[in-house]
Amino acid sequence: GNIFTQQPSYFGDLDETLPTVLQVFNNILHKCGLQCEGASAEPQKLEEKVSVTAGNMPLQELKDIVLYLCDTCTTLWAFLDVFPLACQTFQKHEFCYRLASFYELAIPELESAIKKRRYEDNSVFADLWRRISHSRKKMIEAFHVLINQVCLQPILE
Repeated sequence: GNIFTQQPSYFGDLDETLPTVLQVFNNILHKCGLQCEGASAEPQKLEEKVSVTAGNMPLQELKDIVLYLCDTCTTLWAFLDVFPLACQTFQKHEFCYRLASFYELAIPELESAIKKRRYEDNSVFADLWRRISHSRKKMIEAFHVLINQVCLQPILE
């Protein structure tokens, strides 16, 4: 068995951890100058008007964001793939909606920023493109696991 069957209270821990996972997506959007629907709408100070976008941020920052996103999406998918029962807990936090909103806002923005940038070294472009594509794929696969567990399985049972 897995650790959740041995220790059911871990579902409570997972429930408490999910806002932090969602905050990762909000942080990425914020760094790209984007705002997520359904995000905790904290009022922005007027002088805090975001002028940094994925397109004009320093290359190192873009690299960091893409790496962070890639790690997050891969880990998220791996966790749900190994432990699909967690999907119910994810869905309590409107995870499908939040993931879809994040995807629609962030992925086109990041892909565009990666494509339009000038690179001294083409391998940097290739690496960023590979990682953003992998992130996109893992987000879709995680979404499929969630939809399958939360919507389809209950109908089939």
